[in-house]
Amino acid sequence: MIGIDTSRIDAMVAQLKVAAARSQGNVNPLQPEKSVGKTDFADALKASLDQVNSAQQKSTQLGERFALGDDKVNLSDVMISMQKASIGFQATIQVRNKLVAAYQDIMNMQV
Repeated sequence: MIGIDTSRIDAMVAQLKVAAARSQGNVNPLQPEKSVGKTDFADALKASLDQVNSAQQKSTQLGERFALGDDKVNLSDVMISMQKASIGFQATIQVRNKLVAAYQDIMNMQV
């Protein structure tokens, strides 16, 4: 009895995983993960702001496409993306307010 050669199946599954990860913008799942180092606060803040900016731009683009009559864009998709962008922006404003308040508290401390 001849067994099934699973090496080809495994190779094809690995290729599908790589293609799926690339299409979603993820890293290659076959590469070993790098050790997680310390994250700089400024880098984390910038990444968060970039994410909010991206959501706002996507929302604006969807709204413009809907207004121009693009049949591929639903009103519900536009409204959902606008709400996501709004919530992200409001959260960013709240973080900024907390940072300013913390800075003022530190500056008002007596040494």
